[in-house]
Amino acid sequence: MTAALAPTFVYAEDDKDEDVMEEVVATGTRLKGSAAAVLEERRGQAFVADIMGAEQISRTGDGDAASALRRVTGLTLVDGKFIYVRGLGERYSSTLLNGAAVPSPDPTRSVIPLDLFPADIIEGLAVQKSFSPSMPAAFGGGNVDIRLKSIPDERIFNFSVKLGGNTNNFDDGLTYTGSDTDWLGQDDGSRDAPQSISQFWAPVGEASTSLDRISADESLQGLLDLNKDLNPETTTVAPNLGFDVAFGDVYDAGDLTYGFMTTFAYDNAWQVAKEYQLEQWASFDNEDGSKEYTFVRGYDDILTTTNEVKTSFMLNLGANYNKAHELDLTYIVLNDTSDKARNKFGRSSNVSPSENNAILNGKEIVYEQRNLTALQIRGQHTFADLNLLGIDWIISDSESRREAPSGLDLSYIVGDTNEDGIYDAENESSLRLGRTAARFNFQDLTDEVTNIGFNASLPVYLSNLEMEFKVGASAVEKTRSADNRRFDIDTRALPSGFDLTGNNINEILGNDAIADASLVRSVLNDTTIAGDLYTAEQTINAFYAEADFFINNVYRISGGFRFEDFSQTALPYDPFSGEVQLTNNQTSVDDLTFEEDGIYPSLALTYMMNDEMQLRFSYGQTVVRPDLREITAATYIDPLTEFPVSGTPGLETTDMTNIDIRWEWYMAAGNNISVGIFTKDLDKPIEAVQSPSQDGPPLIRIANGENASVTGIEFEFLQDLYVLKDVFGTFAENSFISGNLTLSDSEINLDRQNIVDQTGVSTSITNLERRLTGHSEYVVNLQLGYDSANGEHSATVVYNVFGERVIVAGIDGYDDAVEKPFHSLDMNYTYYPTYDTSIKLKLTNILDEQKKFLLMTSFYVRPPKVLASVLLTKWSFNLSSLSLINATGERNNHVLSTISLFYISILWINTPRSPLHMP
Repeated sequence: MTAALAPTFVYAEDDKDEDVMEEVVATGTRLKGSAAAVLEERRGQAFVADIMGAEQISRTGDGDAASALRRVTGLTLVDGKFIYVRGLGERYSSTLLNGAAVPSPDPTRSVIPLDLFPADIIEGLAVQKSFSPSMPAAFGGGNVDIRLKSIPDERIFNFSVKLGGNTNNFDDGLTYTGSDTDWLGQDDGSRDAPQSISQFWAPVGEASTSLDRISADESLQGLLDLNKDLNPETTTVAPNLGFDVAFGDVYDAGDLTYGFMTTFAYDNAWQVAKEYQLEQWASFDNEDGSKEYTFVRGYDDILTTTNEVKTSFMLNLGANYNKAHELDLTYIVLNDTSDKARNKFGRSSNVSPSENNAILNGKEIVYEQRNLTALQIRGQHTFADLNLLGIDWIISDSESRREAPSGLDLSYIVGDTNEDGIYDAENESSLRLGRTAARFNFQDLTDEVTNIGFNASLPVYLSNLEMEFKVGASAVEKTRSADNRRFDIDTRALPSGFDLTGNNINEILGNDAIADASLVRSVLNDTTIAGDLYTAEQTINAFYAEADFFINNVYRISGGFRFEDFSQTALPYDPFSGEVQLTNNQTSVDDLTFEEDGIYPSLALTYMMNDEMQLRFSYGQTVVRPDLREITAATYIDPLTEFPVSGTPGLETTDMTNIDIRWEWYMAAGNNISVGIFTKDLDKPIEAVQSPSQDGPPLIRIANGENASVTGIEFEFLQDLYVLKDVFGTFAENSFISGNLTLSDSEINLDRQNIVDQTGVSTSITNLERRLTGHSEYVVNLQLGYDSANGEHSATVVYNVFGERVIVAGIDGYDDAVEKPFHSLDMNYTYYPTYDTSIKLKLTNILDEQKKFLLMTSFYVRPPKVLASVLLTKWSFNLSSLSLINATGERNNHVLSTISLFYISILWINTPRSPLHMP
């Protein structure tokens, strides 16, 4: 369970009197006003869509776009970053930023991780579930458009501070020596590869020197210069801290209105997780029929500490002339740094009986900086003299980068050397003798996306008939460069008898210990392989035409087509020769280019049954294309399962047919109910399969299935509790309940031989017919909201759960790997002591749920909570003077009083589960 306190100070300058300000904070606005406003936008959409506004996001307390989107009907959140729409994996959803394509800094996924976008910069989230010609044709489960905040209606200054913690964090966590600027989310270069090693690395596409072929003396110098001070040590974890500030203003100059909005946010959070990963166990039947389990292989004691530092900056400049011509410039910089340290104790298949059946003490360091920068210029124009012709356009230039320097994975052998029956990791450890004693990783990925597009619309009004005709075009160009280097420490290259005892690599291989060592050969074993370095390019040129007919205010017919010309090239390079690496039946670089074009039609029908009810039907044909990484032979580690994943050259696209039917009832006071049915047919769906008989984790390959289908029903509602006022009194008068439920089923058909032919590896899939990867048979969201009659208090309880979903298909008779359901219960409370000030308390994961993954013969759990605690904190804030300059250049000084805050978190007691307790 986590708790966070966020006092917020809001300053708004205007000429309104006190009575008008009191009306602004009326309880009706906070109760359901924000939800009712976005419902009207959804109601007016020609195609099925769900929309979430900024006020709704604030009410649920979600801190980023990913967390907020899981509240939308039919959406589930995976790994805290990626959205599954209607049970389809993240590859079946697309993401736009203000209507433009943006790159992803995550090398393992085709879509951008949505946790990059903090809630403070989001004006709204629009999820379109039925395809329209103005959307990209790469449309599977749905399209998510993140709408950023623009210039305000009046001068505004917001400042908030957040203080929180996780009950797990009151135990000791792990840390290591990083850099002096880690608290800023930026490495100062301490983790970079030393020049004595990087000198042998050439840019992508040029020849490099293998580190295991350099001289012994050169490799020794590299080991001396290498930052080895990366040993995780137990420490006390700091509380979560953060702040955000926003300032904006608007100015009038006759027919011209212009203004700006700028925001900056900083968040520093810690997460301590106690996990266990059981890779193999044996079961025995007792006489009473019960089963008893014995641990054979895996890690029964894992401690992971993750420090995440997020910063965001946004600047928006806008101008509007005569309310007919509008220009906006948006510049955002998002940075998300994750610093993870992990200790793993257990038994591994790599520990042989000759090592005294020793346990393995694994240590991992994973540091990554994800950065997204985007500059967008948008225009909207209405020409009254041309029959209200409308034109809007966008130019977007964005870049994402992921840097992961000095990743470390090493293991120590812990043997019972004194034969006392105790494996003492502190005094009986030694670094493994072998070619893979420790592995260092240095990764760099850069994506650049340019998107230029425009739309034109022309309304035509006749008697009992309203029409609108739209055309548009867009050009998207994406380039990627990936440079991944890794090498192992080969301790066999050390002189005979070299002392490897200890549990700190910085001491075992410290400079004093190895400075005068006479090496047998290079101590650096280069494990970079073909595909770790690659470049890729993707272009999409599109044109669309769409028509919208509104007949007698009763019938609405919308439809059209989209044409896309698609080209994609991925060039994997041999890391040492610098030449393009061809695989399978490829004979030239031309075989690495994939081109296709197609026409994608769409039709939507709406019947207005009366002023409150409407019935929708939509049909669309779309496509899902493999990611750049998936069409190369490169291998990467999936962060969810920790399995190696290898791409498949020649992977084919997936064609989809989508049908939606939805009934909507919009009642008074914002109350509403909707019921929808959807079905999707997929030809050659892209799925993850695995190769059997691997030494260690299974190798996952990407392949095409034969066909698949998804069918489901969605139910959504929002209802105030005023009808229960006789039972619950004023609480019911000021409360509402909302929620949604999605029930669905899916099926995919696989052909074992076709997959073998496509991937080039043997595989024996257990279930040739099963549910789609990532599909949940049910998703539930519930929300109970309350606003006090005097407008000073607001509280919301939010619940979310998704059904079991397949992660990887099982092989060799083993069942599919699955992620178990996660019941999320959160609470948010806000106190408004004045019009300008709010104090928020947020509690998450109140049920203390654990994330569970059943991986073939494995049972993997993270993270159980093990400690009950009370947090008592005093926090104070003092802003004595604030100076603002108005449009005429006058300086206005405003004095704000000192505010002191006290709070006590909830006492929560839970008995920890034994780490060797089997399901």
